[in-house]
Amino acid sequence: MNTLTHAEPRTRRRPHRIRRTAVAALALAALTALTSCTPETVAPADERARAHEAGGDGKPAARVKLAKGEVDCAVAKCIALTFDGGPGKDTPELLDLLQREEVPATFFLLGKKHIEKYPETVRRIAEEGHEVANHTWNHPRLTEIEPDEIREELTRTQKEIARLTGSEPTLMRPPQGRTDDTVSEISKELGLSQVLWSTTAKDYSTNDSELITERTLDQAGRDGVILLHDIYQGTVPAVPGIIHALKKDGYTFVTVPQLMAPAKPVPGTIYRP
Repeated sequence: MNTLTHAEPRTRRRPHRIRRTAVAALALAALTALTSCTPETVAPADERARAHEAGGDGKPAARVKLAKGEVDCAVAKCIALTFDGGPGKDTPELLDLLQREEVPATFFLLGKKHIEKYPETVRRIAEEGHEVANHTWNHPRLTEIEPDEIREELTRTQKEIARLTGSEPTLMRPPQGRTDDTVSEISKELGLSQVLWSTTAKDYSTNDSELITERTLDQAGRDGVILLHDIYQGTVPAVPGIIHALKKDGYTFVTVPQLMAPAKPVPGTIYRP
């Protein structure tokens, strides 16, 4: 099992280490102000609102089909449940739960030791109507490798998912949320939008399912994106409590693209609630 960690999402490279002196700190601050170019992020709800406005009198339909009926996230209290790093040995159990609860999710799949180890689970994720997305092949920090390596990490995963499901993903999540202009340009070239998150239980740091549930519920909000991992021991057992509590609070679960409807994710764009 790969060990994945998610720090807070980063949208630029960390500056090189410098001496801890006041002069050096001031120099770095001045240099950053002059030269840094941090990619902008877009909230899914804002993308949805712009699509409504662009529609004029004949606004495009915003209602999306769910297992039970339809939903318009401009009206309903929607939230997206997403899973990184799988599929894993517990993913079939998670899929059973999602099927019982009629909850769609978005799965950002990892290639090495995951897609290649559990191909039937990848097929099942797609067949059961979940959004299948790209989380690279080897889980490198994309801001720390060369452009050709970034392209290979994403392309290899795209091709394997397409081979198994018949469709290439349109979404990707950069490992640890680390992205920059180069990652965005390559993502655009490959037809991929980047999706960050608003809620993280940091389930890579604990197997305590109650704590994972508590952290998730404390941060959850309308039009939010929840980040969990279906590869850690405490995560899948936490999901029933998360789903039941959020449903009780009036939330409707949707995939990331459904959260944006009637807009469609724009390749290269970084989405962050």
